[in-house]
Amino acid sequence: MLDFIYYPVSWILWFWHRIFGFVFGLGDFDKGASNGFAWALAVVFLVFTLRLVLYKPFVKQVRTTRQMQELQPQIKELQRKYKNDRQKMAVEMQKLQKEHGFNPLMGCLPVLAQVPVFIGLYHVLRSFNRTGSGIGQLHMTPEQNAMTPNYVFSAHDVQSFLSARIFGAPISAAITSPKATLDAYADYGGIPHVWNMVVVAVPLMIIAGLATHFNARASVARQSAEAAANPQAALMNKLALWVFPLGVVVGGPFLPIAILLYWVSNNIWTYGQQHLVFGRIDKEEQQKKEEAIERKAQNAPKPGAKPTAKKKSGAAETSAADADKPAAATNGTAAATTSDSTSSSSAKAGSASGKSGSSGKSPGPGNRKRSGNRGRANQKRRR
Repeated sequence: MLDFIYYPVSWILWFWHRIFGFVFGLGDFDKGASNGFAWALAVVFLVFTLRLVLYKPFVKQVRTTRQMQELQPQIKELQRKYKNDRQKMAVEMQKLQKEHGFNPLMGCLPVLAQVPVFIGLYHVLRSFNRTGSGIGQLHMTPEQNAMTPNYVFSAHDVQSFLSARIFGAPISAAITSPKATLDAYADYGGIPHVWNMVVVAVPLMIIAGLATHFNARASVARQSAEAAANPQAALMNKLALWVFPLGVVVGGPFLPIAILLYWVSNNIWTYGQQHLVFGRIDKEEQQKKEEAIERKAQNAPKPGAKPTAKKKSGAAETSAADADKPAAATNGTAAATTSDSTSSSSAKAGSASGKSGSSGKSPGPGNRKRSGNRGRANQKRRR
């Protein structure tokens, strides 16, 4: 039913097993095919291959998360404004997302893409030993199981997988594996002891739980204060910080050792990738801020320079018209103004002398008439 998932996962695992089989066999694949570390590293590099394919979507997820935090005030405003009209709110939200090129699905795409790989890997690893009686098992005998291929793996590959051990523990077995499942390893390295699996599985469980916790901690630390104050976000943060890591530790005894390897390597990759991607994005944002400050500084007036106010068009036209007037007209206006003022002064002086004469008083120093010579000198100055 899910062969479109199982076969690609099998091909990637088969490829890396071939590589590390040659490495641990020192060039002889048959010698290194049954090495437990060759199979373990094949699982680890299966994870790395998947995460490398999903690198660009992960970067897009980080940018989407940042953008979602920046748009939170606008989203809250739309929710407040259209709280009684769900349809209108949905339309406005889509409009806002389109304007900013924001796609919420990109925020969960990398996580969703890992789910089918996890399911596929679990099924393929479990299918190396189909002697169990649980759900999805084929109830084969150990002999039938050893002679039956597993997707792209041949019967010889199945036998080398059953023979592979890491410190005495087969990587496809779990601590709680039933006795019938463990009996399938009898002819291929012997029946493993439960304590051998405990020694390998328990440290992996603890590392997986701690890695899950620290990854969640790093993600929560990068959230904005507004996002962390959201009740739904606060609940999810608590689940990611404490419930999910505890779930890995509690559920570890029921998972094959290879799945625990998958979980540990996936979290290690996530931790390193987060620091790399977030550091790069922070540098880009810092560079944009510095460029904006530099542009603002270039456009600002220099120290000591007075700002030049732009004249209005009407005032500019009036100034231009005044400048175009001939100098003679200006001089004539000035002469007329001077003549009028002189006439006015003479009239006032005559009126004052008339009054003084009629009163019979001798004219004082301020009431004396101007001499003719003085008037001619004044006329010459005016000329």
